[in-house]
Amino acid sequence: MAKYLLLKHYRGAPASVNDVPMDQWTPEEVTAHIQYMRDFADRLVETGEFVSEQALSPEGTFVRYDGEGRPPVTDGPFAETKDVIAGWMLIDVDSYERAVELAGELSAAPGAGGKPIHEWLELRPCYGVTPSVTE
Repeated sequence: MAKYLLLKHYRGAPASVNDVPMDQWTPEEVTAHIQYMRDFADRLVETGEFVSEQALSPEGTFVRYDGEGRPPVTDGPFAETKDVIAGWMLIDVDSYERAVELAGELSAAPGAGGKPIHEWLELRPCYGVTPSVTE
């Protein structure tokens, strides 16, 4: 088994097919999207492929060590994860191909109008995993 991180982006990835920002969705569309994600995770729990997941709040702060007892808080001018990463799911699968298959399925979560988003998800192997791409 190999662990992969599926990253959902607020921005930075190519535009999705159904590219209406979530803050413009109806409450029912948001609920349907979240339910899709829960159902997806539940199926992976059943197959033993689910490890963890979390949606992320847009708030965040950079913190850096700056000497003994002084961790100053900094904010920018760099691209910040709070502007980029919307959430993540960690999976544990038998192959890179299975990770790609699951990422594709997760990409179909519904968005505006109840239509699939077809969003781009970033698929990252955890350190120590060497994906064997067969394409």
